Amino acid sequence: MDVDGLFPLAEPAAAAPPVAHPSGTAFTAVRADSPLPVRMRPRTLDELVGQAHLLAPGAPLRQLVTGASPLSVILWGPPGSGKTTIAHLVAGATDRVFVALSALTAGVKDVRAVIDEARRRRRTGGSPTVLFIDEVHRFSKTQQDSLLAAVEDRTVTLLAATTENPYFSVISPLLSRCVLLTLQPLDDAAVRDLVRRAVADERGLAGEVTLTAEAEDHLVRLASGDVRKALTALEAAAGSAQAAGATEIDLATAERAVDVAAVRYDRDGDAHYDVTSAFIKSMRGSDPDAALHWLARMLVAGEDPRFIARRIVIFASEDVGMADPQALLVATAAAQAVQLIGLPEAGLNLAHAVVHCATAPKSNAVTTAIGAALADVRKGVGGAVPPALRDAHYAGSKGLGHGRGYRYPHDEPLGVATQQYAPDDLVGVDYYTPTAHGAERAVADRLPRLRRIVRGLPAPAAPPAAAAPAPAAAPAFGPPASPASGPDASVAAPDGVEPAASAAATGSVVTETTPAAADVPEPVPAGGPAAAEAPATAGEAPGPGVAGTVETGDDTPAPAVPDGTGRVAGTPAVGNRRQSAGRRTANGRARATTPAGEVGGAPAGKDDL
Repeated sequence: MDVDGLFPLAEPAAAAPPVAHPSGTAFTAVRADSPLPVRMRPRTLDELVGQAHLLAPGAPLRQLVTGASPLSVILWGPPGSGKTTIAHLVAGATDRVFVALSALTAGVKDVRAVIDEARRRRRTGGSPTVLFIDEVHRFSKTQQDSLLAAVEDRTVTLLAATTENPYFSVISPLLSRCVLLTLQPLDDAAVRDLVRRAVADERGLAGEVTLTAEAEDHLVRLASGDVRKALTALEAAAGSAQAAGATEIDLATAERAVDVAAVRYDRDGDAHYDVTSAFIKSMRGSDPDAALHWLARMLVAGEDPRFIARRIVIFASEDVGMADPQALLVATAAAQAVQLIGLPEAGLNLAHAVVHCATAPKSNAVTTAIGAALADVRKGVGGAVPPALRDAHYAGSKGLGHGRGYRYPHDEPLGVATQQYAPDDLVGVDYYTPTAHGAERAVADRLPRLRRIVRGLPAPAAPPAAAAPAPAAAPAFGPPASPASGPDASVAAPDGVEPAASAAATGSVVTETTPAAADVPEPVPAGGPAAAEAPATAGEAPGPGVAGTVETGDDTPAPAVPDGTGRVAGTPAVGNRRQSAGRRTANGRARATTPAGEVGGAPAGKDDL
């Protein structure tokens, strides 16, 4: 039996480091020809720029990097916000075994191989394992399920990165086992600091080229918070400058390098507000072409599409309003599409909403109405809630008089009840004045009738004649008024009109032309004052302000008189059933009638709505 080596006196050879799975290894070492963003990655946590809200003492991210606590973490943030950089800091900060996987290439088999190796290492007292999974949202549900047990018992410490909302892309069991950290896009100051660092640092351009202020502004603006994008563009611009034998990167060189023209737009300066103002005013001015230009200018400059969507939604109510109620639905749908789809495709949804709002009829009646209402409230106008409108659902409310006298509109024949809705000091106040633009024209026609019914007001009288003074009819009985007497004696009769010598001899009606209806003397019936006091039969005498046929002393009706609306009194109004010529009486004469809902506060009919 060969017993040599069973009890060696020499120290045992050091165990070979575990071989990571081919699909999951540590990050590749940085080389001199690595891309500029890779060469400029922070080497320590102190070099990390931005995300100050995650780097406070005792914060989960700092504990993860320093190894103080083996917390599993999901990093959620936009591209270029530092997710991969944090993973590199974790990989190099402690003696833990770091394994990196990409959800684009790894599968369940690769995940299980890493977990099995980590479990074996843990049983033998080896170092703990940190598993980094980039783009974890691309893992299927089954692939994410394979991580649950290992994360639960801390066989591995999971560090996952995603650009998608983890509440939708990561399964709930895995999300509940991890700490979710949200990374924000870097602001312009942080991007500018990193660009300057890359120009001067030995790992970067080492001061071989300089950067003009205009070129620097262009790179920062182009990045839109993505540091990787800014450093990639800087490296390309530096290569172009060196190839041309120049040591300075100017704006033209930066534009040629990234093949994007510099857009004069800054997200926090005058250009931001100027372009936004031009965008809104172009839609308000119904110029869709100009509005699309300003939209494209903001998108190319890197403006947040959510900001643009919010402005369109506001515009739909502020400048379109009830003239096209569909505009608000289109704008809201575009805003939701921006959240769901994102750029660049969401630009189509924004353009759709811009064209709709720019070509829609315009009305600011809603804006004016709420502005007036707010002004009154701020001035202290507005009393208590009317008792009929107060909440009456709880015990004892009826004893307080709440809800007493309330009229339920749906119980009314027209669905509208006469009732006070406004406070006492605002009764009769009109805030909303609709225009005649687009769909608001129908509201303008309906609203006066609604207000008349709600407020219990009588129907308005027919308007007086505007073009010519309204002629006054002679009394039905008795002598006509003398044309040479009264306050209008100095008014000459119109050409071709001969006043009659005696109305009694002919039985006809003599009219006079007077400057105003108010100046016409009250006619006295032939029967004297007693005849004037005789009550008229209901429905036989024309109501005030309603044109009708005046009954004379014989069977011949009085001459038709214009009523100031272009129609002849006593004739039916075309298309309006309410203003009929009258109805026949027993002796065949025409009697004037008063349409319901028009005179004397009579109830409004269905046609009022």
